[in-house]
Amino acid sequence: MAQPRRAERPDLAPAPPGPETVALTPERAAFQILRVAFSALPLLAGIDKFFNVLGPWREYLAPEVPDLLGVSPQAVMHAVGVLEVLAGLTVVFRPSAGGWLVAVWLWAIVANLLSLPGYYDVALRDLALSLGAVALARLAAHVESG
Repeated sequence: MAQPRRAERPDLAPAPPGPETVALTPERAAFQILRVAFSALPLLAGIDKFFNVLGPWREYLAPEVPDLLGVSPQAVMHAVGVLEVLAGLTVVFRPSAGGWLVAVWLWAIVANLLSLPGYYDVALRDLALSLGAVALARLAAHVESG
């Protein structure tokens, strides 16, 4: 008995990218990952400065900072929260500038943490994060230029 014949499908070549399609190169993928991370994380951390759900933020603040500014530690943390939200929004809309802003902000956090005993591990982590923010700024400048 003869086997039924299968209809053969012609090989279809993928459609060439059109003007509405952008190839997701490894560079663009890395840019998108860093952009999402450095938008979302400062936004979340900044908002949490008003609620203290993610961590005890005032414990990470050197006591000299509020003394120098003449305000309460909570007022400093609220200002920090506003700055972090603005940094996250800058990454959303201008990632090349926002990446540098987040990097400089993280370096300020590192300097603050190095003045506190027992937070060197957090300072090291934030220093590493700042390098990711620098990478975002550099990639964004390249991606934004075409």
